[in-house]
Amino acid sequence: MSTPSLPALTILKGRSQRLRKGHPWLFSNEVDMTPEAKALPPGTLVQVIDAGSEQLGIATFNPHSLIAARMISRDPHSVIDQSFLAGLIGKADALRSLLFPRPFYRLVHSEADGLPGLIIDRYGDVFTVQANTAGMDRLLPEIGQALTALFQPRAIVLRNDSPVRGLEGLETYHRLASGTLDGPVEIEENGVRLFADLSDGQKTGWFYDQRPNRAFIASLAKGRRVIDLYCYAGGFGVQALAAGADSAVFVDRSAHALGLARMAAEANGASGRFSQHEGDVFKVAADLAAAGEAFGVVVADPPAFVKSRKDLAAGSKGYRKMARLAAALVEPGGFLLCGSCSHHMPEDTFLEEVSRGIAQAGRSGRILWRHGAGPDHPVHPSLPESAYLKSIVFQLD
Repeated sequence: MSTPSLPALTILKGRSQRLRKGHPWLFSNEVDMTPEAKALPPGTLVQVIDAGSEQLGIATFNPHSLIAARMISRDPHSVIDQSFLAGLIGKADALRSLLFPRPFYRLVHSEADGLPGLIIDRYGDVFTVQANTAGMDRLLPEIGQALTALFQPRAIVLRNDSPVRGLEGLETYHRLASGTLDGPVEIEENGVRLFADLSDGQKTGWFYDQRPNRAFIASLAKGRRVIDLYCYAGGFGVQALAAGADSAVFVDRSAHALGLARMAAEANGASGRFSQHEGDVFKVAADLAAAGEAFGVVVADPPAFVKSRKDLAAGSKGYRKMARLAAALVEPGGFLLCGSCSHHMPEDTFLEEVSRGIAQAGRSGRILWRHGAGPDHPVHPSLPESAYLKSIVFQLD
């Protein structure tokens, strides 16, 4: 699409300061919502123009969203096509290739990689794509073409089943866009073999964001009993086994997820030290504590308890209860990781709630480690609130 063909979106007088300082969004109350603008289809590429007629760049526009415009280029002469997208994706891959020795990582992380609303995870020669905004959704054909030109992938999976698509007026679906898949995909993380199900698994198939936190937990696990609560496909527990843990117990309500964890344990020669409990994690943890079980390392990394702001109070109680039940399983001198992937859970509130839960369990200790996501999940400097992941490791007395 050539630049002259793009419709103009004008910023209201005096409302361009945030954008000029580097923020990647324009809100609906910052732009002139003319009848022509309101009539544009969601996801339309627009030329962003200040009230003084200065061209500030190109954005994707959705007249029905609170975040009305998301900048995709600060160069008003850019042509947003397959070549442009391939340039940004290739740049993102060059960075990941510098950070990681093997091609298993989050390839594109939305605004931080210049592609607002787009998530791409790489599993060797298989890619999952999630478009969470109307603008990226309209560009999916060109994104697929760019991935094909850059990587000649074996398969591309569209994981457009995120609830946030509803905020953009988009349908949710999940399908194979190209190529073939014949079961779980083997990946490598921190030198350990693991398996991701890109057809039926959660989110985009694997949670690469916890990579550094899994490595830290693995460094504490040698010679210890480990329990991995909310284990999903076993990322924490299997890496602990590979690092020399005496044994690991995997707990999840999904039989399918436990099957992936068992498969990974077998692939790493640790099936004899693997055991599992399928069921509600709160109940399993309470039952194990009542039975006198204790572990040197306890991991509690649940799905999001706070999916929106209205969930904050209930979710806070959930994290407190999780920490209380998990702390009861930690042997004296052992270690507890509490994690939250809830974007709407502030870090200070999360620390306060898990600390209260630990105290309610009659335990005390110290914080050893506070960390977010790995470097393949970069944060846009003007969107610090997008640093959603929180992992805190305690040693308990």
